[in-house]
Amino acid sequence: MANKTYSAENITVLEGLEPVRKRPGMYIGGVGSAGLHHLVWEVLDNSIDEAMNGHASEIIVTLHKDGRSVTIGDNGRGIPVDIHPKLKRSALEIIFTTLHAGGKFEGQNYKTSGGLHGVGASVVNALSTKLEAKVRRDGKEYALSFSRGIPDGKLKKIGSARGTGTSVYFHPDATIFPKTDFNAETIAQRLEVASFLHRGVKIIFHDEKNGTKLSFHHENGITDYVEKLRADRRAKAVHESSFTLDKDGEVGVQASMIWTESTDDITRSYVNGIPTGSGGAHENGLRAGMGKAIRNYMETHKLMPRGLTITSDDIREGLICVLSVFVKEPQFQGQTKDRLNNPEVQPVVDGAVRPLLEQWLHNNRTPAEQIVTRIIIAARAREASRAASASVSRKTATSGRLTLPGKLSDCSQNDRKNSELFIVEGDSAGGSAKQGRDRRKQAILPLRGKVLNTESLALAKILENREISDLVTALGCGIGSAFDITKLRYERVILLADADSDGHHITTLLLTFFFRHLKPLIESGRIFVAVPPLFRIDIGNDTHWAADETAREKILAKHAAGRKKVELTRFKGLGEMMPKTLWETTLDPKKRRLLKVEIQDGLQTDRIINDLMGKDSSARFRFIMDRADEASDLDV
Repeated sequence: MANKTYSAENITVLEGLEPVRKRPGMYIGGVGSAGLHHLVWEVLDNSIDEAMNGHASEIIVTLHKDGRSVTIGDNGRGIPVDIHPKLKRSALEIIFTTLHAGGKFEGQNYKTSGGLHGVGASVVNALSTKLEAKVRRDGKEYALSFSRGIPDGKLKKIGSARGTGTSVYFHPDATIFPKTDFNAETIAQRLEVASFLHRGVKIIFHDEKNGTKLSFHHENGITDYVEKLRADRRAKAVHESSFTLDKDGEVGVQASMIWTESTDDITRSYVNGIPTGSGGAHENGLRAGMGKAIRNYMETHKLMPRGLTITSDDIREGLICVLSVFVKEPQFQGQTKDRLNNPEVQPVVDGAVRPLLEQWLHNNRTPAEQIVTRIIIAARAREASRAASASVSRKTATSGRLTLPGKLSDCSQNDRKNSELFIVEGDSAGGSAKQGRDRRKQAILPLRGKVLNTESLALAKILENREISDLVTALGCGIGSAFDITKLRYERVILLADADSDGHHITTLLLTFFFRHLKPLIESGRIFVAVPPLFRIDIGNDTHWAADETAREKILAKHAAGRKKVELTRFKGLGEMMPKTLWETTLDPKKRRLLKVEIQDGLQTDRIINDLMGKDSSARFRFIMDRADEASDLDV
């Protein structure tokens, strides 16, 4: 019951680092895997800041044998250890125990920095069961340990030392994070990117858990990064050399770009070495400057085709670009620094990109004309896709019950809330699902046979396929330029295929379509994969359901020991299930198991889908062979 009195004594004041432990999501975005690794990025950013400002040339990151603790060290100047004149504590202790404390606010110690909020070190400290900071300065080494943000004692002088630098060891708190196991590959990828963005800096990664050591060092900086992105995507470039600019000033601007035959636009942007996944002012400036430069070049050389409008999407199709800016006082959106909000940065980036790119195009006529040809092809393909998607959207916009696909068994309720569309493999399974479903909230759309592989196909070609066209009409949100997520007719879209290799393939084909052409549905958390059982296991009077062989063996080991009567049924497909069984195991919201489809790393997902579903069979062969030891007991 709510307190009827509300006075000053009801006000809670969180002191020191208590706010961080009380609401960690406010500081690191959450306590899942991304939040856990954000601790590494915060400490790493401090070492990067030293390197960025010319004070460090080497950074060493160690993932320890337990897989749950990390040490990050650099050969920078070392965090100050002298006593702060006002607070009467060592600067090292203040930095690790006080929010908004650091040497990056006045702009005297760092020209540019990623850690301007001054909370990174203290947040990591607050969320770690143990943190130990060691500093080498003035020929001596100092150490200070903490437990959950509280110093274990006073600053210690532990001996003589050569050189300067800082080393930070930390072990995340398992009472804060559900899982504290770090992903070595995730850390390695971030370190490699940092070495691209800060050319000349050597970054070493020791993975003690797996016994590996990686060294990253790139003298060509982001030019090498663009080439790596292109190679990872296995995209063929339409011109030989990439365009690269490096302009210093109050806002430093570095950019490198190349156009490929891929239909995707891959732009990676950074501010002071911090990845900005949601873009912001710097990306807006890049797009504006690039668009002006290319249009000016086309108009100067009379390359604008009559009757064809060139859009910014056409210009960016197939583009692989890395943009890195250095800003003295960056204004990030939140502590996770996902977006740059400085409005003054946009015209600076625009002004840097436009003249230099335009000049490069004029001076390099052959690659310039190859780029323009690529853009015109994209514009014509877009026009064809727009016409095709508009045709589907017209059906959707006027779709009463009679104009929806005939094989769609729709919900009886008109309200989208809690409604679900099951995309079901085959007419037989669709029939069982239609009989077993909750007719008020669950719609069933059966698909015949294997779904079209939409990888590398133009949208106009894709929409000629009846199954895909029916699916887009049933969804109601349109596709391509006509896409409008507010018109989606269902709250959830659930992929339901057999629990065998063929079913997994169909699910992969559908996910490829959604990722390439309806990605906002995935990003908004609308796409799910149902997990139907592959086995029914009757042990005595008890019935158990197993999704795969591993689950089957666990059930048998746990429940069948000492019992003689065990009946095992393997379903050949969903169509074999009685409607009641399908409801109890797969459709019933109270009992079923659903997997939400999420994109954690867009570039990696893009590469894997291209490997699995693209035209390059050699990439698919390598993918399979690299994972041969993971495959066992395959369905045939």
